[in-house]
Amino acid sequence: MQETNQKGRSIAIVAMIFLFGMIAFVTNLAAPIGVIWKNQPALEGSNTLGMLGNMMNFLAYLFMGIPSGKMLQRIGYKKTALVAVAFGFAGVFIQFLSGQLFTHSLLMGLPTNFYVYLLGAFVAGISVCMLNTVVNPMLNLLGGGGKKGNQLLQIGGTLNSFMGTLTPMLVGALIGTVTKDTAISDVNIVLYLAMGIFAATFIILSFIPIADPESNNTEGVTFEHSPFYFRHFTLGVIAIFLYVGTEVGIPGTLNFFLSDTSAAGAGLNVATAATIGGFAAGTYWLLMLVGRFVAGLIGSKVSSRVMMGTTNAIGVCLIITAMVLPKTVTGAIPVFTGSGFEMTELPLSAILLVCCGLCTSVMWSCTFNLATEGLGKYTAAASGIFMTMVVGGGILPMVQNAIADKAGYMVSYVVPLVAMCYMFFYAVWGSRIVNKEASAEQAS
Repeated sequence: MQETNQKGRSIAIVAMIFLFGMIAFVTNLAAPIGVIWKNQPALEGSNTLGMLGNMMNFLAYLFMGIPSGKMLQRIGYKKTALVAVAFGFAGVFIQFLSGQLFTHSLLMGLPTNFYVYLLGAFVAGISVCMLNTVVNPMLNLLGGGGKKGNQLLQIGGTLNSFMGTLTPMLVGALIGTVTKDTAISDVNIVLYLAMGIFAATFIILSFIPIADPESNNTEGVTFEHSPFYFRHFTLGVIAIFLYVGTEVGIPGTLNFFLSDTSAAGAGLNVATAATIGGFAAGTYWLLMLVGRFVAGLIGSKVSSRVMMGTTNAIGVCLIITAMVLPKTVTGAIPVFTGSGFEMTELPLSAILLVCCGLCTSVMWSCTFNLATEGLGKYTAAASGIFMTMVVGGGILPMVQNAIADKAGYMVSYVVPLVAMCYMFFYAVWGSRIVNKEASAEQAS
């Protein structure tokens, strides 16, 4: 019996880690595709409008976070995951349709098919919100919480970062040179791939036996409070709002900066700027993969508090340095330029921002682990609330790019800078459980 339970646990872990990768694949389509949209004549090169698809993707969290948590409690992890995968297929399909329908008409001054794309991004956002609601608490609970739970989340995050690395690189390579004639239909192969993965995942997941963790069984249990009763959770909700905005805003705005061939941009060659921008952003996600892989190896020995505090302190230093360096100060990193990998000269500020991927790599799992520590029966509801605050991944990059439009790209990095300062505070002080005895009693 013990061997059977262990096998079922292993299957559940593998399935959740795979779903973690799908989350990144769908989410990271937004920024490189946004480069296409911002260069459409009707959008007039607006970074803010170019980031609107990303905003819609994350706006879904605001509407679906709490319902996802309730769905998790009502129908369980596996059925919630299946519903999420179905929404993912629908969202990508609608984005595909945006390259086929209303391609030559305007609505309120913008391309009509742009609104179709935004709808698809929103539906895809519903999918990743639900997947996040399933994956994070289940991996944490399967790991037993604490350092082991954080370790399992870091391992899942490694595949998440791998998919996040491939997506902007693949789309950037397919786009090549971005002109006013470049359309979303030019990256149909990526959308076909995404739909195929969702369809295959739905079929395979239907046959995989996944039992809910015992901690999710809340039948007949009385809830005296909401998860907001716990101070460390409430402050963690703020931290996750700021973190996701930081994680998305750093590479998303960097992609726009390097792809921008106007005077405001990095000054790269027009023919290769979009490709280099996509691969530089992909390198950020690659470093997140490296960071999460290393964190997965040491996660059982290093606490989430120490890991999160250290990486935020380093991230603050990197961003401040990037903001003050002139773009004439350059360095070289290996980047795919369209014909192959070459050592490519980029502004040193851009390279430092790419390095921030090492810092942001561990923050999601550390924050989730610290914020849900000791919540017990409130974990499923807390996960839903947590997912609602992921809307920060849409709001903060929009704010950042609005600043970029007015004051310049590097000035806009004040947004992730302030966010990292708060997350450092949360790691050092805000995540501490004030009254451990009372918290344990209420969560039991």
